[in-house]
Amino acid sequence: MRSPSIGRRTRQAYPVLLLVAALAAGGCGASTGRADRWQEPSPVATGAQPADTAPPAASSSAAPSPARTDVKRVFPVRAGNVDYHPTHGGYPGTDVFADCGEPVVAVTDGVVLEVSRVDRFDKRGPLGPNNGGLSVSLLGDDGVRYYGSHLSAIAAGIDPGVRVRAGQQLGKVGRTGNANNVCHLHFGLSPKCTGADDWWIRRGVVWPAPYLNSWRKGGNRSPVAEVTAWQRKHGCPASPGRSTRSG
Repeated sequence: MRSPSIGRRTRQAYPVLLLVAALAAGGCGASTGRADRWQEPSPVATGAQPADTAPPAASSSAAPSPARTDVKRVFPVRAGNVDYHPTHGGYPGTDVFADCGEPVVAVTDGVVLEVSRVDRFDKRGPLGPNNGGLSVSLLGDDGVRYYGSHLSAIAAGIDPGVRVRAGQQLGKVGRTGNANNVCHLHFGLSPKCTGADDWWIRRGVVWPAPYLNSWRKGGNRSPVAEVTAWQRKHGCPASPGRSTRSG
C-alpha cells in the first residue's frame, strides 16, 4: 500500500486502512449473485446526470488509429491528493482514491468505446455488469483498453466513437455502482473483445499498479506487451467463471 506523496493540500492523507475495510465490507469488487448479460449503456444524459460546464476540446468522431508504439500516457486522475492499492480483490485492477469531483482523464490518445451515464447498480442484482455505475472505456492508439468506473459524472461530448487525447477529461471521480460510498476510481487494463458481454474482461485482466507508478512520476511504461500476452493465452473468454465481481 502506498502513501500519498503529493502535498499540494494541507489536510491529512486518506485513512487508507479504513477505506480497505469499507471496500472489503461491500465496495468495489465485493459482490455476490448471478451475472446477467450486459445491457449496452445509454449514451444519453439523464436528469440525474450533471453535465460539465464546458465540453472537452478537440473531440471528434473518428475510427481508432492502427496500434502505435509512440503514444504518450498520463495518470488517470488529475488531483493533488491521490492514493491507490497495488492489488485488488478477486481480479486484477486498481482502486485509485481521490476526492469525489476530481477530474478523471484519458490515459492516452484513443477512441471512446463504451460509456455508461446511468447508475443501474442494485444490490438485488443483476450483479457484475452494473457494478461499475457511471463508467467510460477507451481504446488507446496502442491497442489497450483503459477502463474507469464509479464516476460521479461523464464529461459532455464523451460518447462512443469520439476521439480523445491524453489528459483530456472524461469525467469525475465518484462513488456510483458498488463503490460502497467511498470516492474512488476503479481502473482496469484489458484487450478489446468483440461484442458487449465482456464486462469481466473490461474491468481488468493485468495488474495496473506498475504502470500507474510510472505514469504518476511522468514515465511512460507501456502495458501493451502484458495485455497482448494475456489475450494470446486466454483469447476472449465467454464467461467470467465463478466470479461475478466487477468495478
